[in-house]
Amino acid sequence: MASPRPKSPKTPVSKNEGESFWDKIGTIGRKKRIKEVQEVQEEGRHAIDDPGAPNAPEIPPEDYILRDNESRAIIQPQSLNDSSVKELIQTLIDWINDELADERIIVKNIEEDLYDGQVLHKLLEKLTGRKLDVPEVTQSEEGQRQKLQIVLNAVNHTLGFHQKLPKWNVESVHSKNMVAILHLLVSLVRHFRAPVRLPENVYVTVVIAQKNGTILSAQKYQEQLTSQYDDVGMRCERDAFDTLFDCAPDKLAVVKKSLITFVNKHLNKLNFEVNSLNSDFKDGVYLCLLMGLLGGFFVPLYDFHLTPKTVEHMVDNVAFSFELMQDVGLPKPKARPEDIVNMDLKSTLRVLYSLFTKYRNVA
Repeated sequence: MASPRPKSPKTPVSKNEGESFWDKIGTIGRKKRIKEVQEVQEEGRHAIDDPGAPNAPEIPPEDYILRDNESRAIIQPQSLNDSSVKELIQTLIDWINDELADERIIVKNIEEDLYDGQVLHKLLEKLTGRKLDVPEVTQSEEGQRQKLQIVLNAVNHTLGFHQKLPKWNVESVHSKNMVAILHLLVSLVRHFRAPVRLPENVYVTVVIAQKNGTILSAQKYQEQLTSQYDDVGMRCERDAFDTLFDCAPDKLAVVKKSLITFVNKHLNKLNFEVNSLNSDFKDGVYLCLLMGLLGGFFVPLYDFHLTPKTVEHMVDNVAFSFELMQDVGLPKPKARPEDIVNMDLKSTLRVLYSLFTKYRNVA
């Protein structure tokens, strides 16, 4: 039996007594000369404390200096003190540290440790199982940005952001924008079905300061970071497989054996054999071939990747097999193609059991 994956030490939530919120995120705003701060201090206070803007957000003087037409988004201090936000941040930190324990990487602060792309680089390689062609270490700011661009391009491709724009980019991540980094990590957790439960319905108050000419304005809004059921990405009704996994492991073993017998009965016709239900179906090849065998039709080999070389190829194969299932009248699987590729056993069993139910009597 394989040894359990090493777990990294949990990093306690830092209290940072005596350190203000703005000290923590001082890197968001560039360090300004004292004289420059004094010159625009009155202008900033007038724009933010104007009587026409009740409950206007408070922004410290060091963040008043903006280039013309530049804007900056900052989380209000009260939001970071919210228990659900603290829980979300700590859960994400612990998840990253567990994933990268073999690399001996320990993240303590999301903003400071992820902005240069180094940790994101290693995390994506671990989650996808493929190497990225980027330098291991970059020292210059330009080198960091170039590496981060490559890493984020790979992330966006993996997450399916082809036309729709993600809520992060090189500039926001490299400038240590907490909101952008949290959105990025939450999306990775959801996509890869990470074995963690994120707190639901987490919101933060974001302040946007913008300068147009000599006028500085600020407004705030509520940004949602997580929704409901973020532990699995969607809510599904419990079924017999949930019960088998939770309460009847002996019966689960019988079901797995029956399904292996069923699929091998047909795959043996092509001289293929399945030994592991979760790993042998992850590339989608057997699912495509099995659908042709069960449905009594030929699946052209050019319609899928017979020797998939990337995760994208595997996802395409599984998605194609799902289309074939619907073509023969089966309901659309509850699982996503990514669930099968990520070797989620419960999802694979649900798909195979659906085939077994329809084709159990096929010779």
